[in-house]
Amino acid sequence: MRIEHDLIGDREIPKDAYYGIQTARAKENFDVTGVSLSGFTTFIISLAKVKKATALANFELKCLDENKKNAICKACDEIIEGKLHDEFVVDMIQGGAGTSTNMNANEVIANRALEIMGHNKGEYKYLHPNNDVNLSQSTNDVYPTAIKITLYEKIFELIDSMRILEKSMAKKAIEFENVIKMGRTQLQDAVPMTLGQEFNTYAIMIDEDIQRLIESQQLIREMNLGATAIGTGINSHPNYVKIVEKKLQEVTNRPFVTARDLVEATQDTGSFVQISGVLKRVSAKISKICNDLRLLSSGPRTGFNEINLPAMQPGSSIMPGKVNPVIPEMVNQVAYQVIGTDVTITMASEGGQLQLNVFEPIIAYNLFNSINMMKKAFESLAYKCIDGITANEVRCEELVLNSIGLVTALNPHIGYENSTMVAKEALNENRSVYDIVLEKNLLSKEQLDEIIHPQNMIRPYLRA
Repeated sequence: MRIEHDLIGDREIPKDAYYGIQTARAKENFDVTGVSLSGFTTFIISLAKVKKATALANFELKCLDENKKNAICKACDEIIEGKLHDEFVVDMIQGGAGTSTNMNANEVIANRALEIMGHNKGEYKYLHPNNDVNLSQSTNDVYPTAIKITLYEKIFELIDSMRILEKSMAKKAIEFENVIKMGRTQLQDAVPMTLGQEFNTYAIMIDEDIQRLIESQQLIREMNLGATAIGTGINSHPNYVKIVEKKLQEVTNRPFVTARDLVEATQDTGSFVQISGVLKRVSAKISKICNDLRLLSSGPRTGFNEINLPAMQPGSSIMPGKVNPVIPEMVNQVAYQVIGTDVTITMASEGGQLQLNVFEPIIAYNLFNSINMMKKAFESLAYKCIDGITANEVRCEELVLNSIGLVTALNPHIGYENSTMVAKEALNENRSVYDIVLEKNLLSKEQLDEIIHPQNMIRPYLRA
């Protein structure tokens, strides 16, 4: 063990640990979720990138000597490469507005930098977590900056998974482009369409939400790094903000910019609320698609049975032969979780007071967790469900020909009153619209066949 001290007092730290006393206290105080910082690799890498950018800026401004700068940057590079992640042991949900996260990073980087310089862990007189690694910084600008860098990268990952799902839907749209089926409104027969049109709609819905994600991604390019405590830049060099912006761009290779007003940017969490709202929108729409898939595949004998979902596993411990739509059901539940966390994020943002929002840890945890779940769920939906869907073409055609909704296509040709009469008689007598129209000489067989030809019922058509 080694002895470290802080304002609370002394305590023992495991000799081989790269974290220090403040991390150890936080680990004990915030045993909440069981999910530590190490569960979010991109976030740890983002913290290291912020610390590297600040070290480079401080060196350029002659606030940090070259030996310390080199050691800090090398330690950060190792973390960026994936090393020492298991030393980030603080729970994601914590009091202190993220101070424990920032100090976990400061201590790990400092102790690794000390080793690089030839010193022992804990010999902070040679390089200090606060004085050197945290130079010109505060948790209040480091923490939200790292969150935004993480979200920027995670949105790319989510978009990639949505592109996979979109392409799966688009392929099915082509595959099913000639499968005629009945469209429905309020779960009642409406007018004919193709199964291809149905799946093409899903592809378009997903593409539209990809565009909304791209828009929201632009909101988090604006950073408050250099704000220090509340946005006034206290304890930093007058030129620090300008230099650290450039260094952050170089380290991340992303177009991050400094907010026009750092006091405003330090307390404003509106961009997180916006992203959460977009995630809710995406989840709601894909959950609706999953509801459709479950309904369209319902049966197989007593439901719609228009499509078949891939059989993934037995569906019952008591009913032999039963297979459930487990992948769409899983995606539904992920969507419900994301939608619920949007309320948490909204309340956490609203709960901020004066110059700082102390609830950013719960915002970060829920945004990161939501994106991770959505990414995995959407890829599973594409690979384990959509790609294997088949159409029951005969069933789809039978439902069209036997539907009362077929009369809608006849309305321009025989008039609303006649169409209503035919529909009522077909329903009451359990007969087909086709037979009744011919029986009453409302149209010739040739006229009727042309009007209800599948290709004439799925697009604007009116014979002169």
